[in-house]
Amino acid sequence: MDLLFSLALGLSLSMDAFAVSCAMGVCGLSDMKGALKLSLSFGFFQAIMPLLGWLGASSFGKYLGRVDHWVALGALSFVGVKMILEGREKLRGETCPASLDLGPGRLLTLSIGTSIDALAVGVGFIGMRLNVPFTSAVIGLVTFLVCLLGVLGSGRLFKPRGGAFEIAGGAVLIIIGVKIMLEHLG
Repeated sequence: MDLLFSLALGLSLSMDAFAVSCAMGVCGLSDMKGALKLSLSFGFFQAIMPLLGWLGASSFGKYLGRVDHWVALGALSFVGVKMILEGREKLRGETCPASLDLGPGRLLTLSIGTSIDALAVGVGFIGMRLNVPFTSAVIGLVTFLVCLLGVLGSGRLFKPRGGAFEIAGGAVLIIIGVKIMLEHLG
């Protein structure tokens, strides 16, 4: 169950990074070095952020025991709704960035910006019977692969509609949150 859950979560959380990766590919980033650099950074941050959220929330675990399922539902729903709203905005029009520079500052900004949702999801791991390091590693690996495919494939195959990917990812996160709540109530 951990693997299926981790894969679904990884796909959902990677949609922001996938949309950025596709946009970079469509706008001209097509060399393997740049694609690997972007994908590795996105995958690394997507793996680390849930761990940080979980570790931070674990410090307060004794206070969260009775409400952990509400925290999970709230965190996942918040991130899901945020992704849906951002996706709707992106569907209204996407443009190429002025520069495809992947210097350390820009790469860090993109990586943190696309993985901040994973930090909130990590908080939601409190109280779940879950191998968090394994789940975080799967999230990172899925993000890496999805982003690599996005960068290399998007410029060749299609013009991405990143907003649609984010809407789908947000909906899956909300469904996961509801599932956690129902398991605790049932």
